[in-house]
Amino acid sequence: MSTDLAGALAARPLVLDGGLSNQLAAAGHDLSDALWSARLLDERPEAVVEAHRAYYAAGADVAITASYQATFEGFAARGAGRARAAELMALSVELAREAARRAGDGRRRWVAASAGPYGAMLADGSEYRGRYGRTVAELERFHRPRLEVLAAAAPDVLALETVPDADEAAALLRAVRGLGVPAWLSYTVDGDRTRAGQPLEEAFGLAAEVAEVVAVGVNCCAPADVAHAVAVAARVTGKPVVAYPNSGESWDAGTRAWTGPGTFDAGRVRGWRDAGARLIGGCCRVGPGAITEVRRALAGG
Repeated sequence: MSTDLAGALAARPLVLDGGLSNQLAAAGHDLSDALWSARLLDERPEAVVEAHRAYYAAGADVAITASYQATFEGFAARGAGRARAAELMALSVELAREAARRAGDGRRRWVAASAGPYGAMLADGSEYRGRYGRTVAELERFHRPRLEVLAAAAPDVLALETVPDADEAAALLRAVRGLGVPAWLSYTVDGDRTRAGQPLEEAFGLAAEVAEVVAVGVNCCAPADVAHAVAVAARVTGKPVVAYPNSGESWDAGTRAWTGPGTFDAGRVRGWRDAGARLIGGCCRVGPGAITEVRRALAGG
């Protein structure tokens, strides 16, 4: 984490953005492709800038890049070679930086380069299950090359996010060694366990002594599951905690649609802050309006 970001976290919790994909979809962009929002890095980069701007305008301090589903394998399936794929991954960082420059209000903003799990590349919903049948070494070999590209683009922090499985977390923790850019590690959870069923104490404990990891936490989970996870992460690791749940709706991989009621309530965030959360926002289906409410709730507290 950049020195100024670390200093800012010591002073106050920072507000993360919300779901990039729903903001792009609200602007009329088709995200049905397996690359999801990463496809627009190639086809509509200006749309990505505008989506980031919407969250910065809503009060976000930190933007998470459109690289969650950006992988060499995913771009290759669409005919892009490794050089072009690397350009597009690096572009994701620059687009978030450009959005911050255009904000024009003098506030300091930061960029987190997203690296989603192996299951995101598969685009079959397995990022909510884990247990891909891959070894830790195989997963490390998958993640390391794109993490090298993202780190070279000089984000403030790498967001190792929506990790469903402690085994994949172990691979990611190996893969970030020596990159020169700090990272946060964020699991997607179900109740008091990872999506793959491991206890949170065990999962968070993997990152406790990893110097490159400057924050741990949860994302893309039900809002009701955040408070317990934040408390466990803070207790087990002693590190700042990141918390950005989805809207509370459920993802149906078969229909590629969200179902069920939304339960995101910005009134919860002061409790997360008090339990140790220092980076707080939303994930899928949490839009700019909710991020404004998060900022107001934290300021009001």
